[in-house]
Amino acid sequence: MTINTKSVSVLLVDDDEINNFISIKLIKKALLNTEIMACLNGKFAIEQLSEIQRKDPAKLPDYILLDINMPIMNGWEFLDEYKRLNLDPLGKSKIFIISSSVFSNDINKARSYPLVKDFISKPLNVEKIKELFEVQPTT
Repeated sequence: MTINTKSVSVLLVDDDEINNFISIKLIKKALLNTEIMACLNGKFAIEQLSEIQRKDPAKLPDYILLDINMPIMNGWEFLDEYKRLNLDPLGKSKIFIISSSVFSNDINKARSYPLVKDFISKPLNVEKIKELFEVQPTT
Protein backbone atom coordinates (compact mmCIF):
# COMPACT_ATOMS: atom_id res chain seq x y z
CA MET A 1 0.00 0.00 0.00
CA THR A 2 1.45 3.33 -1.06
CA ILE A 3 0.11 6.51 0.43
CA ASN A 4 1.25 9.82 -0.91
CA THR A 5 2.92 11.37 2.14
CA LYS A 6 5.28 13.88 0.61
CA SER A 7 3.85 17.32 0.10
CA VAL A 8 2.97 18.15 -3.50
CA SER A 9 2.64 21.72 -4.70
CA VAL A 10 0.38 22.62 -7.60
CA LEU A 11 -0.12 25.84 -9.50
CA LEU A 12 -3.48 26.03 -11.25
CA VAL A 13 -3.62 28.58 -14.08
CA ASP A 14 -7.22 28.93 -15.25
CA ASP A 15 -9.54 31.92 -15.63
CA ASP A 16 -12.62 29.91 -14.64
CA GLU A 17 -13.08 30.31 -10.88
CA ILE A 18 -15.73 27.59 -10.64
CA ASN A 19 -13.47 25.21 -12.49
CA ASN A 20 -10.59 26.12 -10.13
CA PHE A 21 -12.80 25.48 -7.11
CA ILE A 22 -13.77 22.03 -8.44
CA SER A 23 -10.18 21.20 -9.49
CA ILE A 24 -8.85 22.14 -6.04
CA LYS A 25 -11.47 19.93 -4.35
CA LEU A 26 -10.61 17.01 -6.66
CA ILE A 27 -6.84 17.42 -6.22
CA LYS A 28 -7.21 17.54 -2.42
CA LYS A 29 -9.34 14.39 -2.60
CA ALA A 30 -6.77 12.59 -4.77
CA LEU A 31 -3.70 13.78 -2.88
CA LEU A 32 -3.60 14.01 0.87
CA ASN A 33 -0.80 16.49 1.29
CA THR A 34 -1.17 19.25 -1.29
CA GLU A 35 -0.47 22.94 -1.51
CA ILE A 36 -2.47 24.55 -4.31
CA MET A 37 -2.18 28.07 -5.64
CA ALA A 38 -4.57 29.31 -8.31
CA CYS A 39 -3.96 32.15 -10.78
CA LEU A 40 -6.72 33.47 -13.03
CA ASN A 41 -4.43 34.29 -15.96
CA GLY A 42 -0.98 33.52 -17.33
CA LYS A 43 0.44 36.97 -16.54
CA PHE A 44 -0.38 36.68 -12.85
CA ALA A 45 1.06 33.14 -12.81
CA ILE A 46 4.32 34.36 -14.43
CA GLU A 47 4.57 37.13 -11.81
CA GLN A 48 4.04 34.61 -8.99
CA LEU A 49 6.58 32.18 -10.43
CA SER A 50 9.14 34.97 -11.01
CA GLU A 51 8.78 35.98 -7.37
CA ILE A 52 9.24 32.38 -6.15
CA GLN A 53 12.24 31.90 -8.48
CA ARG A 54 13.82 35.10 -7.09
CA LYS A 55 13.19 34.28 -3.41
CA ASP A 56 13.43 30.49 -3.15
CA PRO A 57 13.57 28.36 -6.33
CA ALA A 58 13.05 25.20 -4.23
CA LYS A 59 9.48 26.40 -3.65
CA LEU A 60 8.57 26.31 -7.36
CA PRO A 61 5.48 24.12 -7.82
CA ASP A 62 5.86 20.42 -8.61
CA TYR A 63 3.02 20.68 -11.12
CA ILE A 64 1.55 23.48 -13.22
CA LEU A 65 -1.92 22.82 -14.63
CA LEU A 66 -2.37 25.31 -17.44
CA ASP A 67 -5.53 26.27 -19.30
CA ILE A 68 -5.14 27.51 -22.90
CA ASN A 69 -7.93 30.04 -23.34
CA MET A 70 -7.58 32.87 -20.82
CA PRO A 71 -7.73 36.66 -20.99
CA ILE A 72 -4.63 38.89 -20.55
CA MET A 73 -2.13 36.06 -21.20
CA ASN A 74 -3.25 32.71 -22.61
CA GLY A 75 -1.60 29.33 -22.09
CA TRP A 76 0.62 29.54 -25.19
CA GLU A 77 1.84 33.04 -24.23
CA PHE A 78 2.47 31.75 -20.70
CA LEU A 79 4.63 28.91 -22.04
CA ASP A 80 6.63 31.28 -24.27
CA GLU A 81 7.20 33.71 -21.40
CA TYR A 82 8.00 30.91 -18.94
CA LYS A 83 10.66 29.63 -21.33
CA ARG A 84 11.97 33.11 -22.20
CA LEU A 85 12.42 34.01 -18.51
CA ASN A 86 13.93 30.57 -17.77
CA LEU A 87 11.77 30.40 -14.65
CA ASP A 88 12.61 26.81 -13.86
CA PRO A 89 16.16 26.09 -15.06
CA LEU A 90 16.30 22.81 -13.11
CA GLY A 91 12.98 21.57 -14.52
CA LYS A 92 11.29 21.05 -11.14
CA SER A 93 7.78 21.88 -12.38
CA LYS A 94 5.91 19.47 -14.62
CA ILE A 95 3.54 21.41 -16.89
CA PHE A 96 0.27 19.90 -18.08
CA ILE A 97 -2.19 21.62 -20.42
CA ILE A 98 -5.70 21.21 -19.02
CA SER A 99 -8.23 22.31 -21.58
CA SER A 100 -11.75 21.80 -22.77
CA SER A 101 -10.43 22.24 -26.33
CA VAL A 102 -10.91 19.17 -28.48
CA PHE A 103 -9.10 20.66 -31.46
CA SER A 104 -6.32 18.37 -32.62
CA ASN A 105 -4.20 21.42 -33.51
CA ASP A 106 -4.28 22.51 -29.82
CA ILE A 107 -3.39 18.99 -28.70
CA ASN A 108 -0.56 18.78 -31.26
CA LYS A 109 0.65 22.27 -30.41
CA ALA A 110 0.74 21.34 -26.70
CA ARG A 111 2.82 18.27 -27.53
CA SER A 112 5.22 20.38 -29.60
CA TYR A 113 6.34 22.21 -26.44
CA PRO A 114 9.14 20.29 -24.71
CA LEU A 115 8.02 21.92 -21.44
CA VAL A 116 4.55 20.34 -21.66
CA LYS A 117 4.31 16.81 -20.26
CA ASP A 118 0.82 16.08 -21.56
CA PHE A 119 -2.54 17.43 -22.69
CA ILE A 120 -5.48 16.59 -20.43
CA SER A 121 -9.09 17.21 -21.41
CA LYS A 122 -11.46 18.87 -19.00
CA PRO A 123 -13.32 18.12 -16.89
CA LEU A 124 -10.83 16.71 -14.41
CA ASN A 125 -11.81 13.82 -12.19
CA VAL A 126 -10.09 11.99 -9.34
CA GLU A 127 -8.85 9.17 -11.62
CA LYS A 128 -7.27 11.63 -14.10
CA ILE A 129 -5.62 13.50 -11.22
CA LYS A 130 -4.21 10.33 -9.67
CA GLU A 131 -2.88 9.31 -13.09
CA LEU A 132 -1.43 12.77 -13.62
CA PHE A 133 0.33 12.87 -10.25
CA GLU A 134 1.32 9.19 -10.50
CA VAL A 135 -0.45 8.35 -7.26
CA GLN A 136 -0.46 4.66 -6.53
CA PRO A 137 -3.91 3.28 -5.74
CA THR A 138 -4.38 2.29 -2.14
CA THR A 139 -5.38 -1.35 -2.00
